[in-house]
Amino acid sequence: MRTAYAVEKVRAAERELMARLPEGALMGRAAAGLAAVCAGLLGRVYGSRAVLLVGSGDNGGDALYAGARLARRGARVSAVLLAPDRAHPGGLAALRRAGGRILGPADDPFAVLADADLVLDGITGIGGHGGLRADAVPVARAARGCDAVVVAVDLPSGVAADDGTVTGEVLRADVTVTFGTYKPGLLIDPAAEVAGVLRLVDIGLGPHLPSVPAVEALQHADVARLLPAPGGESDKYRRGLVGIVAGSAKYPGAAVLAVAGALRGGAGAVRYVGPGGDAVLARHPETLVSEGPPARAGRVQAWAVGPGLHEGRGLDDALASDVPVLIDADGLRGLDAGTVRARSAPTLLTPHAGEAAALLGAERAEVEAGRLAAVRELAARYGATVLLKGSTTLVADPDPGVPVRVNATGTPWLATAGSGDVLTGLTGSLLAAGLPTRDAASVGAYLHGLAARLAARGAPLAAEDVAGHIPAAWRNVMGEAAGPRPGGPGREQDDEV
Repeated sequence: MRTAYAVEKVRAAERELMARLPEGALMGRAAAGLAAVCAGLLGRVYGSRAVLLVGSGDNGGDALYAGARLARRGARVSAVLLAPDRAHPGGLAALRRAGGRILGPADDPFAVLADADLVLDGITGIGGHGGLRADAVPVARAARGCDAVVVAVDLPSGVAADDGTVTGEVLRADVTVTFGTYKPGLLIDPAAEVAGVLRLVDIGLGPHLPSVPAVEALQHADVARLLPAPGGESDKYRRGLVGIVAGSAKYPGAAVLAVAGALRGGAGAVRYVGPGGDAVLARHPETLVSEGPPARAGRVQAWAVGPGLHEGRGLDDALASDVPVLIDADGLRGLDAGTVRARSAPTLLTPHAGEAAALLGAERAEVEAGRLAAVRELAARYGATVLLKGSTTLVADPDPGVPVRVNATGTPWLATAGSGDVLTGLTGSLLAAGLPTRDAASVGAYLHGLAARLAARGAPLAAEDVAGHIPAAWRNVMGEAAGPRPGGPGREQDDEV
């Protein structure tokens, strides 16, 4: 599992560790790991050209010390100082001793950048806010405009470390080398989108970090431990029975897709309630079909309500039940927070950004720009677990002390009609199989995104393709749990140096 900690926790851990180490040892560890990654990216270090974009403070110091290590191996290293009077003195001295060049006021940084093989972004660190300063923007644009690999030091300059917000211009990285632990902004869009491939350098912070992170991301082994598995005495009822309330005369396909996801989601049986019964039986004859209402349809272990639903019919019955309820799509329209909070059983809401904005009385752009704050506020307001769909899906518990989970599986091809209906059925089935809401949402999002990647393989896909590849995603997860395999299914961001 990847874990990410807020800046204040990272700073506190660094202080504790530095108090136990010789002066400069911690920065030395960071610089050594950073230089090793850069050397690997360059391939042949001797004769290569590296440019350091150096801001004030320790972030710039990391870049300077790493540049000195590259210079000692024969690289031609030049440093562009964005804050000359506040550049790290020890780092400057180390680079000079190693034969590196520090550009002065009369030197042209753009000419140096134009010939670079690698650019180290050490402009701002984890304490930066509000985008790049105006004087750094031209240099950052030149760095992106050349053919060099851009490597961010700890995180791309201009992004907010704690929440992934981007409120100004940033320097997009090809690779981000982060130290000690991940920072939440590296895992959450929009910042995650500009971070590139993540490489984690272990500098010994682990024992000094709190036991509970701010954000966590499941990996294959974590999902494998959570997946429901039938035993020798299992039958379809012991494995769980999920009720699906979806579809309408106008949108019968939503019912079909939600049921498709549910049938492959781990529960023993699927009970469909709604007007799309004929369409459902035509595609999935194993489904138990009822015209409703849900209160009279028979027992279930969880309800999944909403896709293609007409005027929210059936939602009230589901909310009045004593089993977990997932609410998606049309079921979210006009949803009363008091009703949800009053339930004795758990509730899971699965909005996309537009639906989340409507529930919060905000603009969609606000939610997309501040996804972490939005999902936490929704969970607190409704007293429910919230799965906020998007390029990086977030899952928040109503308890603010519980880490938000971020899911990075998936593919841009997943942005297709009906894919959310499949996720509703899949996650509802996991609820019925006995997973708590937070785990069901996290595992559902992970399998859904992985199934989409397996289905797409770089080409367009349809929602039914995603449903059809859920078993393959399940086997993929369980197969890796038995032993590692090269290359993960998600973003290539979990390498440790």
